[in-house]
Amino acid sequence: MSAQLSDRAKALIDGKSFAVVSTIQPDGSPQSSVVWVKRDGEDILFSTVEGRRKHLNLVKDPRITLVVNPPESPYEYFEVRGEVSLTTEGGRELINELALKYRGEEVYNWDGPEDVRVVVRITPRKVVGSI
Repeated sequence: MSAQLSDRAKALIDGKSFAVVSTIQPDGSPQSSVVWVKRDGEDILFSTVEGRRKHLNLVKDPRITLVVNPPESPYEYFEVRGEVSLTTEGGRELINELALKYRGEEVYNWDGPEDVRVVVRITPRKVVGSI
């Protein structure tokens, strides 16, 4: 069953808030990364590169958490717990869209020539926090 995001959580995702995602490493320990995010309805999307640690972790175990803590309101936060689906379809388009949103650049030029972009779609199972 999918959980609903509050209007404030949607506004933070639709803005330029950074998010921290945590995945589960092969030894069971957490691995966290700061990511750019966007929303597609109630789902939250971010981009990674095939073969990076968070991608490998999510292939093995699709459970994830995402936390947004806006710097202008440090006592406000929300966490999304859920599972992801992964696809390479639309990967380059997503990272370019995020680069425009966060950096004002139409094309993301930081990948290597062999990098394959992955769209990570989080479907919220639970949403908690002070928002």
